[in-house]
Amino acid sequence: MWKIGNIEIKSRAILAPMAGVTGHPFRVLCKEHGAGVVYTEFVSANGIIRENEKTLDMMKFTESERPIGVQIFGETPDVLAQSARYIEEMVKPDIIDLNFGCPVPKVTKRGGGSAILKDLPLMDEIAKAVVEAVSIPVTAKIRSGWNNGCIIAPVAAAALEDAGIAALTLHPRTTKQLYTGEADWSLIAETRKAISIPLIGNGDIKSAQDAKRMMDETGCDAVMIGRRALGNPWIFNEINEYLDKGVVPEPVRLIDRMKLCHRHLYMETQSLGAFRGTNYIKKHLSWYLKGFPGAAEYRHRLYTIMEFGAMDHEINKIIDELESNQELANFTYREEGPLFPNVPNSRDNY
Repeated sequence: MWKIGNIEIKSRAILAPMAGVTGHPFRVLCKEHGAGVVYTEFVSANGIIRENEKTLDMMKFTESERPIGVQIFGETPDVLAQSARYIEEMVKPDIIDLNFGCPVPKVTKRGGGSAILKDLPLMDEIAKAVVEAVSIPVTAKIRSGWNNGCIIAPVAAAALEDAGIAALTLHPRTTKQLYTGEADWSLIAETRKAISIPLIGNGDIKSAQDAKRMMDETGCDAVMIGRRALGNPWIFNEINEYLDKGVVPEPVRLIDRMKLCHRHLYMETQSLGAFRGTNYIKKHLSWYLKGFPGAAEYRHRLYTIMEFGAMDHEINKIIDELESNQELANFTYREEGPLFPNVPNSRDNY
């Protein structure tokens, strides 16, 4: 058990906020599979102030998801403070998280996300304004800096702690790296020495063993899992088991992945409606269905389907096929391949 502010957290494995991915159904699945904290997709502070319906919908959650954080982004202190106050009063999450880490150009060009790391006084002003605006814990996620010539994570972390931030997540890549190259875990260790608040490490965790190694090497208090949770919510329980008992559970069977994917389809259609949910699930299909013989054929069979009834029927058909082919049904694999297979109509993941 550990804490962010006054919020008690049972697991040291946390679901990262990811745009276009961490909607309500996926958060529920990750929570059920052992995530200690889940975060919403990041939402625009300006959208909240304008009460944009789509923005407000992205923040809806159920009690089973607690503790849950809402991540916000923007570049203006008073707007971010107003949006945080609105969120606390109307949405009532456990945590508000400040996005100082998104490296995607369409965000940084407007001065948001990790672009703020180029202006530490502004970052400090934003953090103080939001902390003063709400009574719940405020956390932040940062990158190591803008580029290799501007590595500022330890300095930024210390400033954020002084501003009242209750916990910090560090993804030790620069903005310019995006998701290429390797995350520099040594920077997490350096940042750990600079602050006393909880530090959450993020980046290049592919397995439970990686999670423990990051914690051992850096001294971070918890790990945040993003892309490796896609199609694989089991990773949270795997990390919990390994941290608690030193045991790595058996890899998940293909048929169990397919059955969870089927349930995920139902959850998305309940959340978004039959048409939108059926098409939204396609990005998750590519993550559930990869790494086994014939995976491309299975994905092809499902990608062209547009209606819920047909998708439901085809997934049931695939499950029946697997149950008659025990060798394939019991196929297991570890998450060691490419993080993002090509996905039709997918959005960037921050």
